[in-house]
Parts: sequence; C-alpha cells; structure tokens
Amino acid sequence: MRSTVSICLAAAAALSLAACDAPGGGGTRDSIRAVGSSTVYPFAKVVAENFARSHPDFKSPLIESTGSGGGIALFCEGVGPNTPDIANASRRMTKSEFDTCQANGVEDVIELQVGLDGIAFASAQGGIMMNLTPEIVYKAIAAQPYGEEQTARTWADVDPSLPDEPILVYGPPSTSGTRDALKELILEVGCDADPAMEQLKETDEDRHAQICTEVRSDGAYVDQGEQDNLIVQKIGNNPKAVGVFGYSYLEENAGKVQGLPMNGVEPTYENISSFRYPGARPLYVYVKKAHLDAIPGLKEFIAEWTRSWGADGPLAKIGLVPSPDDAMAANLEAATEYTAITGNELE
Repeated sequence: MRSTVSICLAAAAALSLAACDAPGGGGTRDSIRAVGSSTVYPFAKVVAENFARSHPDFKSPLIESTGSGGGIALFCEGVGPNTPDIANASRRMTKSEFDTCQANGVEDVIELQVGLDGIAFASAQGGIMMNLTPEIVYKAIAAQPYGEEQTARTWADVDPSLPDEPILVYGPPSTSGTRDALKELILEVGCDADPAMEQLKETDEDRHAQICTEVRSDGAYVDQGEQDNLIVQKIGNNPKAVGVFGYSYLEENAGKVQGLPMNGVEPTYENISSFRYPGARPLYVYVKKAHLDAIPGLKEFIAEWTRSWGADGPLAKIGLVPSPDDAMAANLEAATEYTAITGNELE
C-alpha cells in the first residue's frame, strides 16, 4: 500500500504539470511528450498525426526517438512537467526498470501491447542471400562465440554452405530495444544451442550473458545508431552487407531490400503474426497514469492508439502486425480502464 506522503507527492506533481514550464521553457506543458523506441517511432508518428487531425483543439504530440532503454530511463525519472508522459518500447519493461519507476514516484504505469514486429535480417535487392539460423548469426557476430576467440571473417567460415563473402552486419546500438530483442530472440538462442552454454547459465549468469550477447567490435558488426533508415541506406549501397532492423522498415523499403529467411521462415506479416518467424516480438507503449488528467489530450491520444492498431487500421498499412485477438482485447481494456501493472508480470 502506498504511503500518504507518496500519494500526496504524486498528486502534487500531477497537478503542477499543466501549470509549470515545459522542458526548455517557453510556455506551459500543454502537449503530450513521448520518448523511446526507434521501431515504435514511425507508428507513434502516424498515431500523433491522426490525433492532431482528429483533435485540432489539442497541440500535436512530441514524439522522440531515443531508443527503448533510454526512453524508459527518461520515463522513470519521475512525474511532473519535465518528464515524458509516454515511453515507447520494442521490448517489455524490465522489473528493475519498473522498480526504478516506483522509487522515483512513477507508481502507476499503464502497459499497452500495441502490436507485433519482427527483427528482420535483410540485404539489398539482388544482394547477398542466405538462409540464416540463430546459431549462424551468433557464430558470425558474437565477440567470443562459445567463449572462444572470434576467427570468422567470411560467412563461409561460419558455415561452408554460405557465401564466401566478408561478414558485414549493420545493426542497432546497445540502447535500442531492437538490440535487446536481437540478444534474447536470436543470439542467446544460438548460443544455447551448445549444451555447455546452457549449463553455464545455471552456474554463472553474468559470464553467460557476456559470452552469449556481446557482439564483436572489429568492424564486422557496425552500430548504426537509432536511425533504422540509415541501415536500409547502408545495405542498399552495398550488396554484400546485411542489415538488422524492424520488419516495418523491410516492408516500407521492399523495392530496395529483401528479407533473409531465418530457420527457413521468411520475415513476412503472416509469419510474424503467427510467431513462426523466430524474430517476432511485441511492441509496447507505457503511460503514466498520474499524467492522464493533467496533460491535455493524453486520454484521447491513448484512444487514438486503440483505433489504429487493428488489422484494418492505419498502422497495419505501414508494417505493424496486429496482436492476437485475446491480447488485443486485454490491451483495449487496459487502455480504456487505465489499469496499472503491478510489476509481478515483469522479469
């Protein structure tokens, strides 16, 4: 149960939102501010644009691409006019992040799964083509594959059936939710294909994480920041390069790039929605309940998300894969009842 002091502090902060100066000064905080995932960014922008057209009496929301981890960190700094109302994330908030939120007075967090995306591996149209597996990707870009020195220089060094071309992968930075999902859904799976690594996880979790998720820094894996469009541009200009980004960017640039299959499964809308594709993942939006009544239009903006995330909605047209029906129904309820998570469901 929350203390009377913490309740009063949260209430006071919420009441001050509309009356205090916005970050950077120049007026009151009367517009929505969302930070976070570069993958969720294009979807959030469309929702914001449609919201602005539907609600001309409210100011247009400010959407910032800071990466999932960076966005959640900003979101969890506290309640009040100098903190964001929303964090967009291409992976779920962790229990430690939630605990930081709680410690800083962000006690009521609404979690919405807004849809699905896939970690797509791609190359230029007509460029290098491979049937990848989590094990191949891990062996190719891990800093110390299975704890050994990284000696692979070409894809053929990893697997003789692959092209004898230099390994060059353009991918997301460590602050990105896409990188987190790459670690969890691909790299760790490939690493744990070795029984010794699974055993290591039980005896030395930190060492396991280091071996299984650290990527090489010798130029074979190139961090391209939070701009997924830059990765598309890089592989479009180099037919021997591979890019890693959200599925929506693959669909948006279908004339320039081609998806690479994973375990023989193509990164397509249908394969992501069914979770057949190994890189399928949920996308999230986190909202501060304390800001709902203080920030003009915040409730209406949440409602705009719910009108946008269906199979016939505007987000599907730009690559968002709708959540399964049961998940969509549960999240619609959370978005209308403003149900806060307890933290027990997080890891």
